Amino acid sequence: MSNVMQEMAAKASRPQQRVIGVPGQPDELTLTETRSQTIVGPVTFRLFDLDVKGLGANPAEPANSQYIIAEDEEFVVGVKVEFNKTPLTELLMCLGTRIKINFGLEGYGLKAAELDLQASIVSEKGKYIYHVKTEPTRPIDQKMPYGLYAIGAVATVGPVENPCTTKIWGHGYIERVLLQVYPAGLE
Repeated sequence: MSNVMQEMAAKASRPQQRVIGVPGQPDELTLTETRSQTIVGPVTFRLFDLDVKGLGANPAEPANSQYIIAEDEEFVVGVKVEFNKTPLTELLMCLGTRIKINFGLEGYGLKAAELDLQASIVSEKGKYIYHVKTEPTRPIDQKMPYGLYAIGAVATVGPVENPCTTKIWGHGYIERVLLQVYPAGLE
């Protein structure tokens, strides 16, 4: 081995650790190595594509019907959640992390209602992008009088859903998309 290589090996080597063994037995020598001191990495997520969608079968104008619905027409609200890909994120997704979204609908006007709709899912192994959406509902069932509504969402990520439960480890918000509700029968 050349002198340069010996010098590099000497700089890179670490002293062995001495573990005191059982009396009457020789001490053990041990050494370990990991790929990185920061291998697990940070866990981050982002919220995007907040959207509302009317589910009517006979829209007056298909291009607008997603955002303009009758009070007896079903709609869903959803948002996408994307996690980064690190070993720690991989583990948390595999463990079954609860992803909960609270959608706030705030009406404009004197008669307008304010309400919250919730959606929740549990993460899956190997999956990093989720579309979290409400069950279909109707404005009339939610006591939403006709008018204009601004929609935002608040996310809570965690805990995991297994015996190795963790604390809530993420919060976030996204806003806004608009929804107009008009009286039924005026189509």
